Amino acid sequence: MKILQVNFEKGWRGGERQTLYCMRAFREAGHEVSLLARHDQPLAHAAQQEHFTVVTRQRPFEQGAFLLQHARDFDIVHVQTAGSLTWAALTRPFFGKTRLVFTRRTSLPVKRQRQWRTLRKWRKADLFVAISRMAASEPRRLGLDPILISSAIEPRQINTAHAQQVRDEFAIGDKKVLATSAALVSVKDPLTLIRAIARLHQQRQDFIFLHFGAEGDCSDQARALIREHGLQQVYHLAGFRQNIEDLYSLFDIFVMASREEALGSSVLDAFALHIPVVSTNAGGLAELLDDERGYLCETGNDEQMAAALQQALTNPAQANARADKAWQYVQDEHDIGRMSARYLAQFERLISQAR
Repeated sequence: MKILQVNFEKGWRGGERQTLYCMRAFREAGHEVSLLARHDQPLAHAAQQEHFTVVTRQRPFEQGAFLLQHARDFDIVHVQTAGSLTWAALTRPFFGKTRLVFTRRTSLPVKRQRQWRTLRKWRKADLFVAISRMAASEPRRLGLDPILISSAIEPRQINTAHAQQVRDEFAIGDKKVLATSAALVSVKDPLTLIRAIARLHQQRQDFIFLHFGAEGDCSDQARALIREHGLQQVYHLAGFRQNIEDLYSLFDIFVMASREEALGSSVLDAFALHIPVVSTNAGGLAELLDDERGYLCETGNDEQMAAALQQALTNPAQANARADKAWQYVQDEHDIGRMSARYLAQFERLISQAR
């Protein structure tokens, strides 16, 4: 098969990493894989470094122009973001026998005034995939029935030198490390996270908090709140880092404060490395941490989050038992080979129907 992956997002988050995982897995299975991505962004660079064929454009509408000219050159056009689906749906009448696949990676509700347009766009896809039950809930409410294919975790070699560099940078010493990987945007709710750490710091001072992630609409508020609570030596805004997975080896506890998550691939990373997780119950996070695979808190509740962190720190045997259960869950449910096989079986079905 000739497969075109389409992801035009800026930056590097879970969706971009999952796009690259798909590309690797499909190529390993013997298929020809290309990428349409935004120019000079991390996903395009990563795919080029791995010698994929990469087409880059700068402006979103240029996706549509490319698909008008070249969609017929592929068997499958696999769109990984809602924004890119807009252009794929508009150009869908010109695809010929090429099949359009869309993977929904968010669980955001569709606003009432946009429902008919969103539904019309979704129906242009020959295959609608959701990465979790939560990501599928809105399409199902609107009468569609996506198939579920979970995101995957790809085993990787940890660069210990990179981890040691960051350990030295923040003078971690013998302190416990609590950490998150989330942009400073409102949906990730960094303000609740800072308040939770402030509560925890009133009880114990044997830790630091590392917040990895890009700047966003909450950046100024986050810095002000850190100053307000006197956490400048405790709560470190560490910025966006390449190869963040290397740094998980430093963490004693991984924390997520999101108000909305379709799944939460950074939590899967923590699971895969036996790191206890404290998280809100937002969307797909509740699915991941079900059956005591971690510690769940209500969204926006900094008191609950502080209490869960204290529980995990004071009862390491319990925290490790939950981390062990989470590790086994990743092996069983989020294997990259299983994800790839499910996608490819669906692609082959679509192509045979088109002949």
